[in-house]
Order: sequence, then structure tokens, then C-alpha cells
Amino acid sequence: MFSARWKKEAKLLHKGARKFLNYKRDLLTEENIIRIRDARVQLHAAIKGRDREAVKAAEQLLTRSCGQALPDYRRPGVIPENLEVFFVAIVIALGIRAYFLQPFRIPTGSMQPTLSGIVGHKLPGDEFPSFAVRTWQAVMDGRRYINREVNSSPERRYLERIDEGQRLQFFTVTELHFRGDSHNGPDVVKLPAPRSALEKMGLRIETDYERGLSYVPPGTTVSGYTTTGDLVLVDKVSYNFRRPRRGEVFVFDTRGIEGIHLRSEREQGAGSHYIKRLAAVPGDKVHIEEPILMINDQPATAKYLRMVGQREGVYAGPVGVGYQPTRNYRDILPQFIRKQGDAVHLKDRDDLVAEGRTGTDLALRRGYFALGDNTDDSLDSRYWGPVREYNLVGPALISLWPFNTGHWGLIK
Repeated sequence: MFSARWKKEAKLLHKGARKFLNYKRDLLTEENIIRIRDARVQLHAAIKGRDREAVKAAEQLLTRSCGQALPDYRRPGVIPENLEVFFVAIVIALGIRAYFLQPFRIPTGSMQPTLSGIVGHKLPGDEFPSFAVRTWQAVMDGRRYINREVNSSPERRYLERIDEGQRLQFFTVTELHFRGDSHNGPDVVKLPAPRSALEKMGLRIETDYERGLSYVPPGTTVSGYTTTGDLVLVDKVSYNFRRPRRGEVFVFDTRGIEGIHLRSEREQGAGSHYIKRLAAVPGDKVHIEEPILMINDQPATAKYLRMVGQREGVYAGPVGVGYQPTRNYRDILPQFIRKQGDAVHLKDRDDLVAEGRTGTDLALRRGYFALGDNTDDSLDSRYWGPVREYNLVGPALISLWPFNTGHWGLIK
């Protein structure tokens, strides 16, 4: 602490030379290594002898020995250095995404008004705004304009299948695969939006009941714009330390949820992940007395489950808010809450039983019951049953973008 300044600087140089040897050893010749070691020994002896002049001479010798040891060494250029930083940043980002926070784009309107999904708006192509305006809207609102002929031929184009998925983890794409009639257009038409949004922009898919095939009618054109779904961060850590809670918004993957994939060509499709509100946990009995969600034969008490059911606050206005059965009696696929009075009992063991199902009970595994806040426009556990524990990703944490939807900030 009370050493002279020249002595402190000499000790720092002695220590720095040792680091130089360790870091650059693979680039140094044996002769240079010996020269630097000898210079360090000489400096150390001068420091111990408290001879300032000898220390100064030893410092010069050590500095010269290190400087001459790598005469051909060049620092990396600007581009290599920045590339290295860029790739390190990518590795760190991938690590954060894999273990801590995962970005997720809301694909549909099933969580409105809590979170916004991708919504389509019909608009003729000749009424599109200027390029500058569209660019500003893309940055601030995530708005995207589409004007595309899907079937310009005078004949029906029959579909092989419809695929809906994500590109680059953020962009939803719908692919229409036609049945090999390339003379009427491309066999695959890719549209940068989910099917539910495209249908509001003019996409028509009808059914030929005689042939049992879906088709796109002649002259079908998609024209309009989409407003993007909210971009949220999902907390992938919390569920390692606590149990999921009723009422929180959570994200899960769709692997093994058969009902979702059976409906993959319907309105929502089978995305890689879904986001819903967690309505019930293992051990709960769930039923709906419209518009109230009932947990264990009592109205749900978790704050936002109660607000949705009782149409309070932001949930008071929009049509469809509140809880209701599926009401889809014509659907041949299983439904767990098809009508008022149907109940689902989430057991603590792998023996979940759906009760009141037109005299038929289904034995399934334990899980979590997921409902969209906008149950009028949500494919959720009323249709395809519980979410198993291994499907859970984590609670939705923060809404990052767009900035003007009113959802920016912590998700509740």
C-alpha cells in the first residue's frame, strides 16, 4: 500500500510479462521464451535489491524482449474482430433462448384482448398506401401488406394439403399444396400469414363433397394487410422451481396432443407452440356455467379467470369474452366440454376422466387445462383436453412488440 510508485509499476510489468508468456506461448520460439524469462528474473532481482536505476534498465530490457518476440504479429482487422463479436453474441443469445427466455409470436386472436394475434384486414391492392407509409407501419405496428392471386385459372384447383408453420421462429407462413395441376399455376403457394387471417383477406377454401376434396375457387385473390401478433418473452426457468398457477398465461408445445394435430387443417392449425391461460391444475374439476368458469364446483377465484368470466375491466366490451362450451355438436372429433354441464376432472394420477360426455367417459392422463381468453375464437382444452406436464415451456413474461397495442410490458 505504501510502496513507491516506481516499485508498483515494476511489479505490474513483471506480472504482465508472465501473462504474456502464458497467453502467447504457442506463438513464441524457445529462444524468445528464454530471453523473456531471463529479463523477468533480472527485473525481480532489481526490485528486491531496491535499486531504482537497475529496475529501470531491467524494465527496458523486458519491454524490448516482449516487443521483439512477435515482430510479425498483427492485430485482427475490423471485419474479423466484429465477426468474432457477432458470433459470440449469437452463441450467448442461443444459450439464453434455450435455458432462460424464449421469444414467441402470438399467432391467433384466441387471447384477445389480453394479447393480440395476427389479424387479417381486407383491402384492394390499388388502395395500399405509399412505400414510405408501409415501411413506417411495418416498424411500429408490424403491419404487412399482401396482394396475391391464389387461383387465377378459370377452374377449381384441388388441394393436397394445407401446411401452417413458422419461419425463422417469428414469421407465420401458410402453404397451399395443390394436386399437381401445374398448368394452372404453381403446385405450392406460400402466403406470409396464418390461414385465419388470410380468410379475412379473401382466401376461399371450399369442399367438393362428391370427391371429398377441398379446393380454391377460380379467381381467388388475397388482398389486404395483417396486423402482427404480439412478440412475447417466455420464462423457461420458473417451472423448474415452482408449480404452474391457475390464472397465469403460459406457453406449451403441441407434441403428443392428438386433438390439435387432428385439427391441423382447420382454423388454427397445429403450430409448434400455443399460448393460453392456465385454467386448472391436476386435482381440479372443471366445468362451465356460461359465462363463468367453475373450478371444483365454485366460480374461479384467480383474478384474471374471474375477470374474463364476469366480463370485468378490459373483458367487458368485446363480443365473445367470457367462458362458454364449444357448442360444436357437428364436429365428429372428441370434445371435452361440448355443452353446459360437461365436466373434466383432472386427477393427480394418469387417469383423467371426462364426465357428462353423452354417457361416455374417456380415460386420459393428468394435465393442465388451458383456455383462451377469447373462448369464442379459441381451440383449447375444451376441444383437445389437457396439456401434459412435459409439454409445458413456461409462463409468458413480457410483451416486447408492437409498441402501440397497449400490451407492452409485463403480461398479466
